[in-house]
Amino acid sequence: MSVFNPTHLNYPITESFIRFRNWKPQSPLPFNWQMKPLASAAKSEIKVLPNKQFELTISHDLLKGVTPQMLHWWFCRIDDTMAYNGQTHHRYRVWHPFDHAYYKDLSRAPDGTGRAGTRRHIVEMFGAHKNYLINIIDRVEHLDDKGILLATEQGGISTGFGSLLAPLPLRLSTLEHQFFAVPNGTRYESRLLIGLDSSLGKWLVNPIVRPLFIGYEMAKAWLKHNIEEVGNFEFFLPELYEKQGK
Repeated sequence: MSVFNPTHLNYPITESFIRFRNWKPQSPLPFNWQMKPLASAAKSEIKVLPNKQFELTISHDLLKGVTPQMLHWWFCRIDDTMAYNGQTHHRYRVWHPFDHAYYKDLSRAPDGTGRAGTRRHIVEMFGAHKNYLINIIDRVEHLDDKGILLATEQGGISTGFGSLLAPLPLRLSTLEHQFFAVPNGTRYESRLLIGLDSSLGKWLVNPIVRPLFIGYEMAKAWLKHNIEEVGNFEFFLPELYEKQGK
């Protein structure tokens, strides 16, 4: 159960999206910082809950110079470009210069942003490894200065020739990030939950279907990826927000 209540706002998909593609890692962007290692997190755990749901949790290293307001602004406005190293790149690529492959807002709120109630298409490969491909459409169920909650509505199915997006009939995956203002920055807590919290989930979906989406090695790769991308905020978000967020 998330600490956030899902919004009643609902903005259906209005943009076309890539239903099928043989996704490949993008050419890495050069970056001028050292990504935070797995050990930088105060906690990073993988648990199988009593109902056989997969729970991945991270208590990240302090985000120095980053405020919850900046994070709220960012998650509303990922689908745009920014100047970086003398060139213009999509913001999503800069966020993780080699794991992130593609991002598109598929619906927008009346103010033109990706606020709560909107949908987004996300493609990434943990460690830039094709076998660790994530190809999903998420609904933003909550987004404010306290955090964000995403629920996956469509997931990529590997066909051997590429990844085919298909609707998920059940709420199989949620990702929650909480933001806590602290002196000099933000304490950032993440929780990825995969599987169903029900008898059907415990005895059928979670032990049989869940491993098809993410296994233990891929879960470890997600922990590393998420610690890196969250840590990366320190190195570009304050400057971007100063220029465009105020």
